[in-house]
Amino acid sequence: MNAPTPDPKFQVAIQVRHLGKAFKHYARHFARLLDWLPGSSTHHQLRWVLNDLNFQIQPGESVGIVGRNGAGKSTLLKLITGTLMPTTGQVEVKGRVAALLELGMGFRPELTGYENVRMAGQLQGLSLNEIEQCMEDILAFAEIGDALHEPLRVYSSGMLVRLAFATATAVKPDILIVDEALAVGDAYFQHKCYQRIHEFKAQGTTLLFVSHDPLAIKSLCDRALLIEAGKLSLDGSPEQVLDYYNALIAMSKEDVVDHALHVQLLPTESGVRSGSGEVKIAQVMLLRQGQEVQQCFEGESVVLAVEVQMLKAVQSLTLGFMIKDRLGNDIFGTNTFHLGLSQTLANAQPGQRWQIEFEVTQLHLAAGSYSISLAAHGNDSHLSGNYDWWDRAFTLKVGRGQGTDFAGVARMPVTAQLKLK
Repeated sequence: MNAPTPDPKFQVAIQVRHLGKAFKHYARHFARLLDWLPGSSTHHQLRWVLNDLNFQIQPGESVGIVGRNGAGKSTLLKLITGTLMPTTGQVEVKGRVAALLELGMGFRPELTGYENVRMAGQLQGLSLNEIEQCMEDILAFAEIGDALHEPLRVYSSGMLVRLAFATATAVKPDILIVDEALAVGDAYFQHKCYQRIHEFKAQGTTLLFVSHDPLAIKSLCDRALLIEAGKLSLDGSPEQVLDYYNALIAMSKEDVVDHALHVQLLPTESGVRSGSGEVKIAQVMLLRQGQEVQQCFEGESVVLAVEVQMLKAVQSLTLGFMIKDRLGNDIFGTNTFHLGLSQTLANAQPGQRWQIEFEVTQLHLAAGSYSISLAAHGNDSHLSGNYDWWDRAFTLKVGRGQGTDFAGVARMPVTAQLKLK
C-alpha cells in the first residue's frame, strides 16, 4: 500500500530556522547532581554541536548532507526527525517521515524481528492491520528468512540494516531520511536500497541523505549542504559542495579555521580552487600533434600540457589530473608520482617553471564533454601538502571517432567470436 501523495499546499517539506543544539558538559560526575539542587548555581558548560542553521527543502527535492566526522550531521537529522529537541530555533516538517538513522535505533534487541517490525510500524503511524498487510513485502525485501522470528540480539549488522530499511520503506513516505546506515550492508542489498530510493524519488518523495560516498551523493541528490564545525558552510550543487569539501579535507587542521583564506569558490563553469600557495598551476593546454586544440576525437593521441610555477621551495612535488564526466563522476586519473617523475620534481626552487606533459596515446573516451581537475601536492596524495588544487580547470570536448559504436563512457578492446556447439 502507498501513502497519499504529499499535499500540494505544502510549499516547504522541511524548514529550519536559526537551529542550534548544545549539550551540557560537566567537569565532575557529582556536578550533575548539584545542578538539580534548589538554589544551586550552574555547574555545567554548554558545548554547541550545531549553531544557527537556516535552510529549507522543497517537496520532492533530494538533498545530500556532507561534512567531517563530528560536524553535527547526525545531530541535525535527529533534530529533524524529533528524536532530539533543539536548544535554539525550530524545525518544521510537513508530511509523513521515514528515517533510517543509527543502526538499530528504535529497535529492542530482546524482541524478535517480527515484534520490532510491529513496534516500528506503529511508531510510523501505521495501524496493526496496515503493518500486517506490509509484512510479506517487508520479509521479501529484507531476505532474512526465519530469522524474522529470532531475537534481534542474534542478528548481524547486515541483517539488522536489511530489516530496518525494509520496515522504514514498507510504505512510501513523504520524506525519507537516511544517515549512512546503508554503508554496513552488502553490495547486493545496497543496490536494492538505492533502487527503492530512486523509485521513491520518481514518485515525489523528499530525500535527505547523509553519506561519505561522493558517487551516492551525486547520483541521488540534486542539491547538497556542507556542515562544517556545526554551521552551514555551503549550500549548492552536489559537485560544487563536494569539490569544496574535498578542498577542506586536504588542508591541515591548523588551516581549517582560516579556510576562507585558502579555498576559493570559482564561477559556476569552474569548481573550487584551494591550496597553501607554494606552487601555482599557471596554465593548462590540450595538444594534438604539437598544436593547441580545444577539441579532440575518440581514439586520438593527445597531450595534456600543464605549466606550474614555483613560488616557494618545496621538498617534493607531484602533479596529477582527474577526468570527470558531466555528472562529476571520476573517469580516470593519475599523477607524476605514479608515472615515475617524483625524483625529477624533487627540491623545486622558487622561480622555476615546469611544463609537465601527460601523453595519452589513445583517448578512448566516448563523444561528449568532460572536465579535467588538476592538483599540485607533495608525495603521492593531495593529502600530503596541497599546494594548488583546481577543480574543473579545463573542459575537454571529445568528438566521435572512427571505431565501432559502443555504449558508456570508455571504449574497451573487445572482440567477438561465434562457435558452433
